[in-house]
Amino acid sequence: MLIAPTVIYYIFFWLNPVITSIYSSFKGVDGSFTLQNYITIFTTTSFGEAFWNTAFIAGISIVIEFFFALALALLINKKFKGSAIFLFIAMVPMAIPAVGAAAIWKTGLTAHGWMNSLLYYLGFLAKGEKIFFLSGSKFSILWLIIIIDTWQVIPSMMIILLAGLQNLSKEAKEAGYVFGGNGWIVLKQITIPMLKPTIITAVILRLISAIQIWLIVVMLFGFDRIPLLLERVIYYKEELSRLDNSYQIASTYAVITSVIVTIAAVVYLKVSGAFDIGKKEVM
Repeated sequence: MLIAPTVIYYIFFWLNPVITSIYSSFKGVDGSFTLQNYITIFTTTSFGEAFWNTAFIAGISIVIEFFFALALALLINKKFKGSAIFLFIAMVPMAIPAVGAAAIWKTGLTAHGWMNSLLYYLGFLAKGEKIFFLSGSKFSILWLIIIIDTWQVIPSMMIILLAGLQNLSKEAKEAGYVFGGNGWIVLKQITIPMLKPTIITAVILRLISAIQIWLIVVMLFGFDRIPLLLERVIYYKEELSRLDNSYQIASTYAVITSVIVTIAAVVYLKVSGAFDIGKKEVM
């Protein structure tokens, strides 16, 4: 009875949409069972491009964000004078909604935006010189997306790692120093191994959110310029809503994206040894 409200909530707001999406992905225009929606997606060039764009952004951004977030968490955990203020400033990007962040960067990255103005006042650009950030090659645009996403997401990963660091045993680290270890040895052989469960949690959460990136990309570049997996869902649902099978294709993309997220998470858990940690805890 105590968990009934939660169970009911998940049935209506999670399980029901999931089942509906899976059902729609196998439904044809005439309402009959079909695999044509999956065949259509896997045979279009946009799926391959969306998959590799998403994989590139997710893979690179997770690595960059993890190391920056870990460095910031280690720094703040030292509790130096002013660390509380530093933590507050570092967490500001996390408090900005994705729409707000996209608006900030869109106004900044245009030819007459604040980014070119800042570079001019700092002396990096001559008078009248402009950098057209939003009109570069696909590769440079992908890196631009990674930089923007990293700026916004590092604080959330940092706060998870910081919480893990603050719960570690101080005695273990002190013992490492007593037995002759320096800062790097203690970090590598004591802190990181003890922090492994927290690292796994942070990376899994970041992996899920990285694969779901789309809003900032659409607000900066519109639909279809940089196809992404979740962007395709919104594209077919909103932009191509007049098509007879737009909802079915959007549902199919959603199911495929969910499967990819699940596979990526399971592979990471396997590679990171999370399953072994779980077995040891059970034993």
